[in-house]
Amino acid sequence: MAIDETDLLRTALDLVSDGVYFLDRDRVITYWSRGAEEITGFSADEVTGRPCRDGIMVHVDDRGNSLCDSGMCPAAAVMSGAPFCESEVFFRHSDGHRVPVLARVSPLKGGGGEVLGSAQAFSDRSARVEAEEEIEELKRLTLLDELTGLGNRRNAQMHLESQLGQLKRYGWPFGVVYFDIDEFKAVNDRYGHAAGDSVLRVVSRTAAGGLRSFDSVHRWGGEEFLAVVINVGEPTLARIAEKIRALVESSAAWTEETRVGVTISVGATVATEDDDTERLVSRADALMYESKTAGRNRTTLG
Repeated sequence: MAIDETDLLRTALDLVSDGVYFLDRDRVITYWSRGAEEITGFSADEVTGRPCRDGIMVHVDDRGNSLCDSGMCPAAAVMSGAPFCESEVFFRHSDGHRVPVLARVSPLKGGGGEVLGSAQAFSDRSARVEAEEEIEELKRLTLLDELTGLGNRRNAQMHLESQLGQLKRYGWPFGVVYFDIDEFKAVNDRYGHAAGDSVLRVVSRTAAGGLRSFDSVHRWGGEEFLAVVINVGEPTLARIAEKIRALVESSAAWTEETRVGVTISVGATVATEDDDTERLVSRADALMYESKTAGRNRTTLG
């Protein structure tokens, strides 16, 4: 019996850890690999036959701009003549949080050279293996927040003390990004505490995905978070803080078919040699409250 080449190709693609999917000319998903299921949380049955822009992954850039809505869709680009596209983007996981991926898109052509659709491969940039090992170590040291999976306040204080020591000894710069979920009590009151917990998890995962691999974000307490961002001056710190804000704004938790979107108010500051942990966090906290009083969902640098 002859081997069906299509079945052979799909079997091979299902062995690849990267996500792979095919689109037709109308950008309808015609194939969704096992790797795509693992990375996105969406099963093939959920997405096959649907347009990719139909509320599935909702790709955004690092400013939270939708690639579909802004006319920057890589699949549309290659089907319009571009030979290949590669970009770092963020998609929405089925749980609601944003995941950083490296996406590579090529056109699919027929025998006569006509474009029939596109193929996209994407890899998770979250460094899952390293993160899991770090999480196990944090659990052992009781430095982990159980709900969000982030380092807890004690862990944040240890990071700050270490970075302050390196700043004073070697002059290595760093900054902090302090942010609070806007009107979080209203989320709990309207949707219940289970929805509130989902929002906390979505915000924490989105913020972690928006940071560089050597930075860290921690749950400071309640709905407040603190990120330690190393080797930065004010311009870079401002860009990273605004990136986190924009990504959270474009994310959402889901409860009983209801989308629960939130925003954050952000304060960011570069550490100085005169700082101690309390002074540094207090300054970032005050800047965050400036964002609150100015209307929420914004970043204040100082």
